[in-house]
Amino acid sequence: MSEIGFYHLTRSSVTDALPPLLGRTLEARQQAVIRCRDAAQVKVLDAALWQVKDPIWLPHGSKAMGHGLRQPIWLTDGPDVPNDAAFLFLLDGASEEGLEQFARIFDLFDGGDEEAVARARTRWSSARAAGHVLTYWQQQPRGWHRAR
Repeated sequence: MSEIGFYHLTRSSVTDALPPLLGRTLEARQQAVIRCRDAAQVKVLDAALWQVKDPIWLPHGSKAMGHGLRQPIWLTDGPDVPNDAAFLFLLDGASEEGLEQFARIFDLFDGGDEEAVARARTRWSSARAAGHVLTYWQQQPRGWHRAR
């Protein structure tokens, strides 16, 4: 089963929260897939990742760019995993297909959106019933706090 961390965003947007998590992913020499809810979100996230200043560079690609095998971070709105990633970043509303193929899943959701929180609770219940190892993280003024 996969380890799924639910990341409750309370202080920043997903485009602000992702870069540090992706930086640590690359430092751990892991490949990542980021599943977006639609092609428009892929495009917005792609532009945002090219503007990131810390870490200095987040190499990534998508179907529009191609070369999936060479991309350490793959942006998609579907279930494709061309880079054999072990880490999945699942954004609210994205496809939940094939979760079992990933060692670690980061489920990020907007804590200011009641519907997003409700959907995350549903995903939590489904993942627990499927036997995944779950953790819950909430943003605090000084970083992430893991709830027990």
